[in-house]
Amino acid sequence: MRGSMAAGAALTLLVTGVVAGCGTGDGTAARTVTVTPTPTTTAATPTTATATATSGASADAKPSATVVTTLATGLDVPWGLTLLPDGTVLVATRDDGLIRRLDPATGRLTDFGKVAASVSNVDQGGEAGLLGLAASPSYATDGKLFAYYSTASDNRIAWSTDGSTWHVIVKGIPHGVHHNGGRLAFGPDGMLYAGTGESGDTSLSQDKDSLGGKILRMTPDGQPADGNPFDSLVWSYGHRNVQGLAFDADGRLWASEFGDKTADELNLIQAGANYGWPATQGRTDNPDYTSPARQWGTDEDSPSGIAIAGGAVWMAALKGERLWRIPLSGAKAGTPKAFLTGTYGRLRSVLALDDDTLLVTTSNRDGRTTPGAKDDRILLVSVS
Repeated sequence: MRGSMAAGAALTLLVTGVVAGCGTGDGTAARTVTVTPTPTTTAATPTTATATATSGASADAKPSATVVTTLATGLDVPWGLTLLPDGTVLVATRDDGLIRRLDPATGRLTDFGKVAASVSNVDQGGEAGLLGLAASPSYATDGKLFAYYSTASDNRIAWSTDGSTWHVIVKGIPHGVHHNGGRLAFGPDGMLYAGTGESGDTSLSQDKDSLGGKILRMTPDGQPADGNPFDSLVWSYGHRNVQGLAFDADGRLWASEFGDKTADELNLIQAGANYGWPATQGRTDNPDYTSPARQWGTDEDSPSGIAIAGGAVWMAALKGERLWRIPLSGAKAGTPKAFLTGTYGRLRSVLALDDDTLLVTTSNRDGRTTPGAKDDRILLVSVS
């Protein structure tokens, strides 16, 4: 695929339907958008991330991240990404509630559906709306797409086969102006995992009867999965706001987490573990809490989406405005390096197309900064 999108060549993309931010998703007109790729090869920049007890993974030589092209522009906070069996990608935009299908090989963007019940609170400087997406592991036969979205009073998980009629399987996930979580991922066990936030009520994180500040594990019907540690949807707790979930090749679950003012985290998730919020953030010597695999200062990170490609976690940083690469060696997370620092602004979501190729979305229209004329974007990134 990278060979068909050679750096430096002008690429003409046919965008069919509505370009985000220009309509409601019901249009049918086609327009042609010419994009001139401007690849950026960014030298690796070591972070000041604090090592933890799980550090020590070996560093690999000369990692890289190069933007091959911009596949789409003018989107309204692209948040959820999920890869379909045919190689296309579904993209959810947070504030307009729309879902579009993107062909990474051509840049063709077409309407797919909408979550009409989704409610954004961007006018309050908030983080609610249409958030994560996950295609069923059996999508080729059952056609089920799962979405995590906010209403005016809670966060919910639902599925659809046509992109318009949604069947709610979980409701009552705590909702707030901030800290709504929202990431979805199917595990190798066929179960659906969801990262939630504590909605600004820090007491919920330690309350195992609440769905807030947790990682949830459920059947595709929204029921507690066999083996869950508390006979509920709760898989792990003591979280503040989980917006990144990814499984490695050995089935381990990794999660990114927003800290408060001290430390953002990359966590290796264990069933039943308590990750410490609000009593602690970052590394702790308290045996009741699980320390992160890696941590950062909040100015250089504010992590949202993550993906695993080529034996490394790739983490999008919002306030840090960079793409982190954290090499993995089994259950150990190695020394992070940063790419694209300050080049594209706030970065929200990451999806691995293969071990060498990522999609990365920007988040400059989320109310936290002044967007550029082409924001928000979907970038095609070659990595090693």
